Amino acid sequence: MNAEDLRSVQAPLKERYREAPEAALITLRAQGRIGEGVSCKVETGKAAVVAALHPATGGSGQAACSGDMLLEALVACAGVTLNAVATALGIELRDASLQAEGDLDFRGTLGVTKDAPVGFKNIRLQFTLDTDASEEQLVTLLRLTERYCVVYQTLAKPPALAVTRNRATA
Repeated sequence: MNAEDLRSVQAPLKERYREAPEAALITLRAQGRIGEGVSCKVETGKAAVVAALHPATGGSGQAACSGDMLLEALVACAGVTLNAVATALGIELRDASLQAEGDLDFRGTLGVTKDAPVGFKNIRLQFTLDTDASEEQLVTLLRLTERYCVVYQTLAKPPALAVTRNRATA
């Protein structure tokens, strides 16, 4: 896809959202069901992914860890956004790889100490780009990738979270 193709696909969507802002508000959903042992099967839309405890909390390491999945979602979103922004700006990327790393102190999630946070303390996202783009173009590319990456922005500016409970009916 080139910049013109991307614009032709996105232009009618942008116009619609300008005219009817409510049309741009979409609720995404994820579903899961507890599985064998201490696991949860998450429906990804393409296949079920089994998530389980990380080995640092007693897991076998045979299933996905939700922390890994969070970093994978960041890499996926940032990669798609990077590619779209590069396309829109006419920047040719011969290749690009992304790596996300996050630091966890498992004492928090295991309740060993209240001083240890539950969740990532730091997350680092690294881009390795093979391109002839100028330094100015690369600065713009990464700035716009950060700006338009949904997962990055959600982590950078957390939304309000709510937890509810429903009782299963027989």
